[in-house]
Amino acid sequence: MQFIMFTKHVQEYTVPQLVSALKGAGMDGADLCVRPGYPVTPENAPQKLKEVAKAFGEAGLSIPLITTPGEFTEPDGREVEPLFAACGQAGVKLVKLGYWTYSAGDYSAQLDSCRKKLAGFAVLGEKHGVKPVVHMHSGSTMGLNASAAMRLVEGLDPRSVGIFADPGHLAICGEPLHMAFNIIKDYAACFAFKDVVKLPVTRDRREVYTMRVRRLGEGIVDWHLAVKTILDLKLDSLPISIHCEYEGEPADSVVDLARVDLRYVKKLFAEIGGK
Repeated sequence: MQFIMFTKHVQEYTVPQLVSALKGAGMDGADLCVRPGYPVTPENAPQKLKEVAKAFGEAGLSIPLITTPGEFTEPDGREVEPLFAACGQAGVKLVKLGYWTYSAGDYSAQLDSCRKKLAGFAVLGEKHGVKPVVHMHSGSTMGLNASAAMRLVEGLDPRSVGIFADPGHLAICGEPLHMAFNIIKDYAACFAFKDVVKLPVTRDRREVYTMRVRRLGEGIVDWHLAVKTILDLKLDSLPISIHCEYEGEPADSVVDLARVDLRYVKKLFAEIGGK
């Protein structure tokens, strides 16, 4: 089992600081945010990613997954193939793509367009030994839950594309977790672990609900069911990204909270797996 930390909210850390933080939190590696403003960006990845992966490896850590910008959705984009090539050279096997968003109009036509783009990413992935993955994300994204994500990947080779399953977003607009994980099991590539609640807010004098992240075990996700299903389906060899999306917290506090979240998850796996 491989537990990695999503580095989105420790943006200011240098690579040595990041390595030290991950080791201190008990992580096996990183879900490395490769975005503008981070140590590795889509622009500098051809020069930087292999160097960073080496530093991680020397510390006994790995980078099984990177997360690209939200607009990283066009396979013919200028930075795409160089980034895929850099991942292949650095030993990074999974690339989380950006988000295709549904806009008013013909869903089927938009789905066809997204599938063609995903197929283009798959070709590049096969060339460089990298698997692009679609993250389940609530809202108007084209992969908002297991059923929608499957419509994107179905018919494509599961060795070439995958799904990044996210119990937090599934708790907002998805299927029951044991059903969702069964739906995508052949394409499952990794998991994002974060807990959430839905809270009322006022917008334009109307009360609507918005998602807020909470510590694992303090939101609405059924973590017992999530872990049990992962074990039942024998998906526990896939990387689990502890997402620790604690926006507004200092970076050091994010790492502290990630350590607590990891302890919670490991305890669940030990208790359920030992039954």
